[in-house]
Amino acid sequence: MAHPIAPAAVTTPAITPLSVRAVAPWALFFGVLLLTVLYFVGAEQGATSLISGESVHEWVHDGRHLLGFPCH
Repeated sequence: MAHPIAPAAVTTPAITPLSVRAVAPWALFFGVLLLTVLYFVGAEQGATSLISGESVHEWVHDGRHLLGFPCH
């Protein structure tokens, strides 16, 4: 006679709230990263160019159009 296997007790993991002090450095880091990427995709050309030449423009050209920035 086979013994039925008892199902394991299902427990939900305890959710611990995050403090602002724990999240703030990560939010600042990703905010600066987002602004840097947005600058290079949207404004790195012409008078505001930090890097001379067309290399950055060519690398982000399709992303620029995808996000709706004009470049021509």
